[in-house]
Amino acid sequence: ACFRLLCSLLLPALFLSGILCICLVVLLWGVRLWIQRKKQLSSAGRDGKRPLLVAFFHPYCNAGGGGERVLWCAIRTLQKKYRNVTCVVYTGDRDATGEEIVEGAFRRFNIKLIHPVKFVFLEKRFLVEASLYPHFTLLGQSLGSVFLGWEALLKCAPDIYIDSMGYAFTIPLFKYLGGCRVGCYVHYPTISTDMLSVVRNQDTRFNNAAFITSSPLFSKFKLAYYYFFAFMYGLVGSCSDVVMVNSSWTLNHILSLWRVGACTSVVYPPCDVQAFLDIPLEVEKSTSEYSIVSVSQFRPEKDHPLQIRAFAKLLKEKRVGQQPSLKLILIGGCRNQQDEERVNNLKRLCEELGVSDDVVFRINIPFEELKRHLAEATIGLHTMWNEHFGIGVVECMAAGTVILAHNSGGPKLDIVVRHEGRVTGFLAEDEDSYAETMAYIFSLSPEKRLEIRESARRSVHRFSDQHFEDTFLLSVEPLFK
Repeated sequence: ACFRLLCSLLLPALFLSGILCICLVVLLWGVRLWIQRKKQLSSAGRDGKRPLLVAFFHPYCNAGGGGERVLWCAIRTLQKKYRNVTCVVYTGDRDATGEEIVEGAFRRFNIKLIHPVKFVFLEKRFLVEASLYPHFTLLGQSLGSVFLGWEALLKCAPDIYIDSMGYAFTIPLFKYLGGCRVGCYVHYPTISTDMLSVVRNQDTRFNNAAFITSSPLFSKFKLAYYYFFAFMYGLVGSCSDVVMVNSSWTLNHILSLWRVGACTSVVYPPCDVQAFLDIPLEVEKSTSEYSIVSVSQFRPEKDHPLQIRAFAKLLKEKRVGQQPSLKLILIGGCRNQQDEERVNNLKRLCEELGVSDDVVFRINIPFEELKRHLAEATIGLHTMWNEHFGIGVVECMAAGTVILAHNSGGPKLDIVVRHEGRVTGFLAEDEDSYAETMAYIFSLSPEKRLEIRESARRSVHRFSDQHFEDTFLLSVEPLFK
C-alpha cells in the first residue's frame, strides 16, 4: 500500500518536473533564436557588410583605475588590427556622455582611440553595488551581474563578448542565450584559495568580520558558503572560450578554480611605461624634503591605513632634529560616495596619529600632476595584500622611485623581482617592516638609490603598451576565427 502511494505521488511529480524542464529549455531556446534574429536585423555598415560587434562588459568604465586602462588599451588594439569591428562598451556611468568618457580616458591614461566607440548605458548598475548586499555580498553581486548582463544583452547583442571587469556570471548568459563567442580578462578572481584560508584560519580582515572570526560556527558556515560559491564560480568561468589573466598569482587561482588551462594565458596589463621614461634619472640633489608617494584607488583592499600607520611610525622613530623632513602623498581615484567617506576616515586617522601636516591627499588628479609627483618622489609605496598585479607599482618603478610593495601577489611574483641579477625594489608585510624598510631606503647613499632606480626602470619594459598589444591580440585571436 505504501509503495503504491509512493508511486502515485512520485510518478506525477517526475512527469511534471520533466514537463517544466522541457518548457524551460524551449523557452530559453526561443529567447536565443529571438536574440539571434535581432542581431541579424541590425544595420549594415557603409560597405554593405554588418560590422563585427565586440562588446566589453565594464559597468564602471569611467572609474580611472588600472582595469579601465586595460579596457581602453584593448579597444585601441582591436581598432588598430581589425577594420570591420565596432567596439561596444556596456557601462552604468549614466552621469557622463560617451564623448566625456572617451575624453576622460585620454586625459587620465593618455590613450587616444582610433575610431568612435558605441556606449550602451545600463540602468541597473546598482544591482552590482556591494552596499546593496551587507551579507552574502559575493553571491548578491554575482546574481546582480546576471540581471545587469541580461539588460545589456537585450539592449545590444554582440558577436564577441568580453567581460573586462570580473563579472564571470555573465559569461554563460552571453554564450548560451546570446550565441556569442566569449572571453574575459581577469584582474582578480572573485574568490580565491587565499580567501578560503583566511576564513578557515579565522583571521580578521576587511572581508572577514570580527564577529565571524570569533565564532567557530559562523566560520564553518561561511567556509561552506565560500566552497559553494567557488564551485559555482568555477562552473561559470569554465564556459569561457578565451581567458586572459593579469599575473602569475591570478593564473594560479584561475587554473585551480576554472580548470581551462588550454585557453588561459597571462596578459600583463598595459602600464604607461613610455610616459614616465622622459623623467630624468640622476643622483638626487640635496633637498630639505623627501616625499613618499602612493598611487592606488581609495578602496578598502588597498590598505591605506597601513601606509599612514607605517609612515607615522617612521616619523616617530626618526632622530629628533634629523633632516630632511618627510611627506606622504596619497594619490588615487574616488569612484563613489563610499570612497569619499573612506578618504575622510583616513584624514581622521592622520589627525589621531598626529601626522595631518605631513600627509597630503591628491584625488582624481590629471596625469601630468601624477607624473610630477612621481618625478619628485624618493619612495613609491604600495600596501595591498595579494595585489593581483599592481599597475601603480610598475608606474612608480618606471618613473624612477624606489618601490616598496607588499610581499605577496603580483608585486612579489612578477614585478619587484631581480632583473639581470640586480635589486629592483623592496617588499614588506606589516607596519613595522614597512617603517624599517623606508628608514633603510632613506639611509642608502643617493648613488646606491640611483642604481636600484635604474635597475627597476630597465625591468618594466615587460609591462609596456606594446607588449600588452602583442599578447592581447594573440590571446583573443580564437574569438575572431
